[in-house]
Amino acid sequence: MNAQKGLATVEQDPEITKLLEIYKKMNSKTEYFTIQIGFGSYAEATNLKQDASVDFPQYGVKIIFDSPTYRVHLGRFANRLEVERTFAEVRKKYPQSIILRPQTAK
Repeated sequence: MNAQKGLATVEQDPEITKLLEIYKKMNSKTEYFTIQIGFGSYAEATNLKQDASVDFPQYGVKIIFDSPTYRVHLGRFANRLEVERTFAEVRKKYPQSIILRPQTAK
């Protein structure tokens, strides 16, 4: 049985690499609002994250560890008006929710 060995060469314009670096720097300095929908033990946070992902699939839900608790955050909002609109809807389902001030993206 004869097999062929191939070699592919990809040539990328160096300007693309520069643009990607600029994009990364800009995103790392972006500030955004988020909504904290709850906190607790890891198990509680995991359950809350799963529920929120079903209730609000259009927003990213993530768990943040802030010793000694796990906090569940919903969404990344560019401005106060955007977060307030969403907060009114989220608070109906998660009354303990709070809006967190802008944070720098990580």
